[in-house]
Amino acid sequence: MRMTPANPFTTLIQPHELQALRDAGSPVLVLDCSFDLMNPAAGCAQFEAEHIAGSLHVDLDRDLSAHDRPASEGRHPLPPREAFARRMAELGLSRGAQVVVLDRQGANYCGRLWWMLRWCGHEAVAVLDGGLAAWKAAGGAVETGAAAVPAPGDFTASESLAPALDTNTLMQRLGRADTTVIDARAAARFRGEVEPLDPVAGHVPGALNRPFGENLQADGRFKPAAQLRAEFERLLGGRDPAGVVHQCGSGVSAVPNLLAMQIAGLGTTALYPGSWSAWCNTKGTPRARG
Repeated sequence: MRMTPANPFTTLIQPHELQALRDAGSPVLVLDCSFDLMNPAAGCAQFEAEHIAGSLHVDLDRDLSAHDRPASEGRHPLPPREAFARRMAELGLSRGAQVVVLDRQGANYCGRLWWMLRWCGHEAVAVLDGGLAAWKAAGGAVETGAAAVPAPGDFTASESLAPALDTNTLMQRLGRADTTVIDARAAARFRGEVEPLDPVAGHVPGALNRPFGENLQADGRFKPAAQLRAEFERLLGGRDPAGVVHQCGSGVSAVPNLLAMQIAGLGTTALYPGSWSAWCNTKGTPRARG
């Protein structure tokens, strides 16, 4: 299938579909977001050890987060849209390109890039279903070492396709019938039994819990759309999907839930980018446990 502006891949792309785009000479940019929260240097090392031929590495800390921001903005605050767009242009992105993102961590970190490109108005971005393992299983070419420096592209930010809420806005909406928070952290962190990263344990009052890994099958691919839809509808228990706000610890692992709802046909839902790390570092925010 050849990508055209009217027919981009916008959620998932399969390895054979990516290969077909490449074979057809369509403009495609493949970005590998492999990362390790506990060992930030590991992502680049994983990339250099093996990656999809012609792909580039994008780093959560260096490329997808701002620096020198207050704790009230979270552990991975978003950079200014214009600065992020410039970085994507430096990596070779132009407006007409199909972007394909992947990682080795269950779409955790590449989901962040998928969302941020939509946040900057780029619709033609999709997650490679199953990541590097699926690409290799399909016979896709891989290589080792550092990536070549790309020729710059002409990408600039345009109207956002990804709704987002800040802490104050979520505070105002908390408890309303039209707002449902879904927390993507592991159950023990959600309940407040452990907290390895943030100064306060617990969750946003009234939030529902769906760990982001529940969206995947054993082989690392996303579950079928119908199954995802049934699981989210069961979780929501009659609440309107349009009112969902996704969060996690720092706005990264919430995105697989957001992407899964879109795959399931439940619409475009909102992200709280600051997530628990911003919420628990903001004076006056209510917290719950259990």
